[in-house]
Amino acid sequence: MDYYKLIALYYYIRECYNTELCWHCQRFSNNSAPDFTDEELLTIYIFCVAEEEKFKVKSIYTYACKYLYSWFPKLPSYQAFSNRLNRLAAAFPVFVSCLLRDVDQNGIDIQTSLLDSMPIITCSGKRAGKVAPQLTDKGYCSTNRLHYYGAKLHGIAFHRAGTLPLPEFFSLTNASEHDLNAVRELLPHLKNRALIGDKAYSNEALNEALQKNEGTTIYTPVKLVKGETEIIRQFKYAADKLFSTAVSRIRQPIESLFNWIIEKTDIQRASKVRSSKGLIVHVFGKIAAAISKWVF
Repeated sequence: MDYYKLIALYYYIRECYNTELCWHCQRFSNNSAPDFTDEELLTIYIFCVAEEEKFKVKSIYTYACKYLYSWFPKLPSYQAFSNRLNRLAAAFPVFVSCLLRDVDQNGIDIQTSLLDSMPIITCSGKRAGKVAPQLTDKGYCSTNRLHYYGAKLHGIAFHRAGTLPLPEFFSLTNASEHDLNAVRELLPHLKNRALIGDKAYSNEALNEALQKNEGTTIYTPVKLVKGETEIIRQFKYAADKLFSTAVSRIRQPIESLFNWIIEKTDIQRASKVRSSKGLIVHVFGKIAAAISKWVF
């Protein structure tokens, strides 16, 4: 166990908590200053996921009781630990933004952003999912050819040559939400950019409006045009294939980013989640744990 990382993580979380996170999980009760603090709870969760590869709340709590009790002697019962964690759901997305601000910015291309999404699976598509109905429904992942019940994580990241891209935005929607609709409100704020995505982000009218108003262009692989004759398609085939290949190669690193997060945190499997707050903790807590590896 790397105790230096544990100590550094605690002091980092404490600073973030006192400046920003506290406003998103502030208590207005007589128990506004518990013996076991929110900073300690966040430290245990992030440390166990990032450094000890404990991905379930029960596993995290068991590990903390066994190996971290001397550092956190006020550790409560498992039920209280789990409930306290869910109450911090609103703080996790803010903590992710704090971490992203402190990641090394060297090498990023601020004029090129990559777009993609990935499924967060709460149960098989063959079953009727009942968990977190505000955030989940039935969807289809074309990459894995998978029908599933759950949510969808959308990401926008700055391109970095030769390494993983640097995330700029994350959002969580229902599984059935179209990728373009999920980021449509963000696009007008991305000025003078080249946005690289898959065919789901192709929209000629939107692209023209972004080019005119924001100086931003969305590049996607070429989609077939309905009603186009076979002769015209064959005439354009070589150019369209070269363009689509170039776009796909530039976009590939964001797929690698999502695969890296999955490998480090097992974020896609959310079958143990039982509430909307628990789903937010699962998704953004895992993202925070992964990004903390870049900060520390």
